Amino acid sequence: MVHVFGLWGRLLDIDLSSGKVAEMRINPMTYRMFIGGRGLAAYILWRELGRKWRDVDPLGPENILTVLTGPLTGYYPGIKISVSGKSPQSGGVVGSTVSSHIAYAIKACGYDGLVIRGASRDPVYIYVKDGDVEVRDASKLWGLGGMDLIKALRSELGKDTPSLYIGPAGENLVRTAAVMARWFHAAGYGGYGAVMGSKKLKAIVVDGSGPLPPVASMDEFTKLRCSVIDNVVGRATFRKWGTTSAIWGVGHDTSSEPIRNWQEEWHNREEFNHVLIEWRYWVKNPWADWGCPLACMKVSKVRIGGVTYLSDGPDYEMGAYLGSNLGVFEVDKMIALSAMADDLGLCGIQTGNVMGFAVELYERGVLTREDVGYELRWGDFEGLKRLMEDITYRRGIGRVLAEGTYRAAVAIARMKGVDPSEVLKYAVQVKGIGIGAHGIRSRKDYPQPIAYAASVQGGDHTSVAGLPANSEESESWSAFLDSAVVCSFTSVDEDTMIKYVNAVTGWTLTKEELYSVVGPRILTLQRVMLLLGGPDVRWDPRLHDENPPRFYEPLPSGPYTGGFVPREEVRKNLEEYYKQLGWDEYGIPTEETVRKLGLYDLADVVKDIRKELGVS
Repeated sequence: MVHVFGLWGRLLDIDLSSGKVAEMRINPMTYRMFIGGRGLAAYILWRELGRKWRDVDPLGPENILTVLTGPLTGYYPGIKISVSGKSPQSGGVVGSTVSSHIAYAIKACGYDGLVIRGASRDPVYIYVKDGDVEVRDASKLWGLGGMDLIKALRSELGKDTPSLYIGPAGENLVRTAAVMARWFHAAGYGGYGAVMGSKKLKAIVVDGSGPLPPVASMDEFTKLRCSVIDNVVGRATFRKWGTTSAIWGVGHDTSSEPIRNWQEEWHNREEFNHVLIEWRYWVKNPWADWGCPLACMKVSKVRIGGVTYLSDGPDYEMGAYLGSNLGVFEVDKMIALSAMADDLGLCGIQTGNVMGFAVELYERGVLTREDVGYELRWGDFEGLKRLMEDITYRRGIGRVLAEGTYRAAVAIARMKGVDPSEVLKYAVQVKGIGIGAHGIRSRKDYPQPIAYAASVQGGDHTSVAGLPANSEESESWSAFLDSAVVCSFTSVDEDTMIKYVNAVTGWTLTKEELYSVVGPRILTLQRVMLLLGGPDVRWDPRLHDENPPRFYEPLPSGPYTGGFVPREEVRKNLEEYYKQLGWDEYGIPTEETVRKLGLYDLADVVKDIRKELGVS
């Protein structure tokens, strides 16, 4: 039975410990309050785990993995799915989205998503066929990389079926492991590949053949869909090159690309550009995910040392973090490293971040050949390949780096007998999550100095904070897109997006309500869970609502030489951002605010947080 237009009002609830499968009903008012996707995940996780949040090990069986669609899934051009849970990186909640046909397939099965709890003793995969659910043996699939796994599933099922899966990195509980889709797509932020690995869950496969739930206003929906498609297909430059073009532009033009672990952010390496990649290495251009009129995806093929590597474009984030960030300016080698990360099931951003951190530590003598077992040098393709594999399989220094940049920094400081700050100053991360490949020092790319410092998702470049809080500059806008669930590359202006949601659902959402109630409600709930953290990380907002130390160093080169962000400006903007969201001067939501937002059971929690920090 349809509970809400555009939604089914039910989720599949699968317990891998017991093998039991049930339906979880979601009240229509809950959707109205949290929308779906990222927002609904935060609600479910708090409802199920909130009172014991600090004690829940993200890599233990108590953690819950959510795979959720939103009210615009299947209706809005393009496709995304939201993956969430307690993050093994931040200890909070990250709404990590990935393009995948599985989002449509889940809705075509009559559900809005999956809630996965417990842990299997042996490797398994979940197979959903319309209304039937099976937890199948995956022992023969365990250990396979992405390409081999996709082939094995195709052989077993007799056809290509939409899936999410993990590679060896997730199996080995690497905190920078991603949840993969197809071969090139990744829900990388948050470390949820490791959560799947901890549950011995190799893949989620969904085959749906049913209809989508009806929309509230077909005429309005049809008009808006045609309007959005006309808008999106007109984005010729993005359609031609996707984000790959930023490999040159973000570095050369805006001076905000990671180079050698962010020691610089500008380059004029003409061989490191999208035109060369297109001309020499693209073998498929363009290709698109289900229902996407933008078709910004590409496929690259290179051959090095007798080995063939297939990768996406690669997109900007992969190209920057596994290219310039590692001192690799030869695009064929950058493409090869991107292909390796995809096949191993690693987040290219998070893994590139920790790899660059390690190379700089080696360069500075903090890490030695005795620590690593071999030399780490900028641009050394063979050495970087070996380092990536060591992280994936937790070998040698890879065992430490597999914990992610923040935890690795703390562990290395302990290993060297120095204060953690002496190592953390080289760690370009916020609250356990490596910064996306967009700097703030030039103010030409991500100009807001609190973009990462105030984000409830830490270093996530797709969910950044900004002023004013009642505009697209605020994180409320990202929370809306991630909850709806929509690809930001095909999104349009606020008024049209809100009309689109209302046409599908029958709601009467307004821009004022989005920015004063719905967005802040999602952010406030995520903020509280982030501040609670645990069991091995705790974030004090007075210390950790902060940019990486490197971002306070002046840019050493390029047209914006000397650019940096003053700490005083960051602090001033943080306080104003807190105020506009109804949080106190430390960024702790007030009791009045949580009640106003309908989060009544958080009132005592925020009071306890304030008391523990000694700021009551």
